[in-house]
Amino acid sequence: MEMAFAGGGLDRAAHLRAGDGWQGEALVLPVWRGRVCARGEGLVRLEPGHPALSDGAPLVLLGLDGGQAIAAQDISVWAPASLSEQALFFDPGEQVHPLIADARFVELRGIMARLAPLDAELAASARALTGWHASHRFCAACGHPSEPRLSGWQRACPSCSTVHFPRTDPVVIMLVARGGRILLGRSHGWPDGMYSCLAGFIEPGETIEAAVRREVAEETGVTVGAVRYAASQPWPFPASLMLGMVAEAESEAITLDPAELEDALWLARDEVERVMAGTHPRIRAPREGAIARWLLARWIEGI
Repeated sequence: MEMAFAGGGLDRAAHLRAGDGWQGEALVLPVWRGRVCARGEGLVRLEPGHPALSDGAPLVLLGLDGGQAIAAQDISVWAPASLSEQALFFDPGEQVHPLIADARFVELRGIMARLAPLDAELAASARALTGWHASHRFCAACGHPSEPRLSGWQRACPSCSTVHFPRTDPVVIMLVARGGRILLGRSHGWPDGMYSCLAGFIEPGETIEAAVRREVAEETGVTVGAVRYAASQPWPFPASLMLGMVAEAESEAITLDPAELEDALWLARDEVERVMAGTHPRIRAPREGAIARWLLARWIEGI
């Protein structure tokens, strides 16, 4: 079972970022309100000067694909001219642009497992970087409008000279096991029946292992002992790095924090197998492509 956004092998071409010579030939991935543009099960790459691209919006260099420069651009300034264009909408998560044929803007979570590895890595980078530029337009030091630099990999303040870099927030996500059972939780507002591994942000001054033990204890009251690293996954919703861990529980009693979780429970191996197979009567598995699903699959396999 593969994880989305991992292992695409993108050449990030850091040596090109200081200049703009790549821009004239770059193919551009348009991003609209956090959604990526897909045609079939691949990303749309627009030619330079395509009429759907935004005049003046900065291009962000994502890297090279076989020598071809690939960039991203946020075109969220575009909107349907009026409500009379309602026919262009497929559902709340999809949008058709009239200038991009046979394509649609979609929520990345919905297609991440179907994208080729390189497309998935490009999509994750494009979504994270365009989102960072949209939410960090002003200098955090003095409040002055900042400007994109280094082909979109920095923002600099022309007033106080402070340089800002794209942020990535580390998150621990842990498969907590004890005696042939694993601990799963359910957050408020999730789709009916969906459960997943517990997860939480690492706090300043905290190790990965300490974050695992703290988050599990805070959310469920379960005590964790040994912790080991399993894998990582970029998670651009909006800008996290998921650190997949396997943790050994030293207690079983659940004391739920209702502010954090709606429910938590222990599942035996045969139940987890039914969850993953889609035959469990009550519980749904994490979405395809997510590291939580990968961790569950590895646990079933005994790895």
